[in-house]
Amino acid sequence: MTHRRHDPDVCGVTAAISVIEGKWKTTLLWLLESGPHRPAELRRKVPGLTEKVMTQALREMEADGLVHREVYEVLPPKTEYSLTPLGRDLAEVLGPVSDWGHRRLERLAETRPAS
Repeated sequence: MTHRRHDPDVCGVTAAISVIEGKWKTTLLWLLESGPHRPAELRRKVPGLTEKVMTQALREMEADGLVHREVYEVLPPKTEYSLTPLGRDLAEVLGPVSDWGHRRLERLAETRPAS
């Protein structure tokens, strides 16, 4: 069975969303936009993100071509994650989606009755 991230017959929007679905991938993508980060830096910046879940999300993003993992041969070992050109492209196109989301939240706040 072909996963929808790789299915050529699936809608393009569905294919795009499938690589960023989940609770943490968009946050990780947003953080990596500013440059390479070590895993500990990412965890400090995202309260509630466990090492296991972060590692899983980054591995999936790496498999989807969004993230590059660089391991430096030093002691202690050093690993950095950065966006690939494909990951930067995705981050760029998500900008307008983010703007739309903020406008929607503002509209919801305006229509919510005062407590």
